[in-house]
Amino acid sequence: MEHQEKHLKSSEFITDIVIGMSDGLTVPFALAAGLSGAVHENSIIITAGIAEIVAGSIAMGLGGYLAGKTEQEHYESELKKEYEEVERIPEKEIHEVKEVFAEYGLSDVHQELIARELAKDKDKWVDFMMKFELGLEKPHPNRARHSALTIGISYMIGGLIPLTGYLISSTPQDGLIISAIITIICLFTFGFFKSKVTGQPAISGALKVTLIGIIAAASAFIIAKLISE
Repeated sequence: MEHQEKHLKSSEFITDIVIGMSDGLTVPFALAAGLSGAVHENSIIITAGIAEIVAGSIAMGLGGYLAGKTEQEHYESELKKEYEEVERIPEKEIHEVKEVFAEYGLSDVHQELIARELAKDKDKWVDFMMKFELGLEKPHPNRARHSALTIGISYMIGGLIPLTGYLISSTPQDGLIISAIITIICLFTFGFFKSKVTGQPAISGALKVTLIGIIAAASAFIIAKLISE
């Protein structure tokens, strides 16, 4: 039987979804829960919730974009330095290649042979140094844009879920109960699949995500209740 290895692909995309969805489920849920302890009309909670989702998705998306651009700029800066170093101090760079293979237990003869062969192709040489000396992978050219869209949309989708309870109820108290049930189910489901995809224990991961959301919402509700009294 042919052996098939299973590895996580598109990890950056998964990470962006996790960042956006987890915050989207938690922050608007906590805000709505907090307002439920202070106001008496669902319309106020819905308006505030939508405003927070719009502002939050833009802020989160912008954060993802800036992080992606920073990653790309850092890679380009280090790439330029490596090209300069293989031109200016090639023997030192060859020695660094040999040090990489020394860590894998190769003999001095093989280290020298591989390093000299690799140095014949400058582009592959620099690519090797970027990956194994600096631990940097070339980011996708559209990484910043994709990250911004993924995080922003995930936040928006996650944020709309807690508001559904207030859309289908008549009082903030009823809305909070419905919202809590829906959001807790979604938090658990999201945490479960997130843990499965990332290779973590599914149940404990789901409980962890759910607990964080509950603590945030409960804290907001209690604080709003104390302030309004």
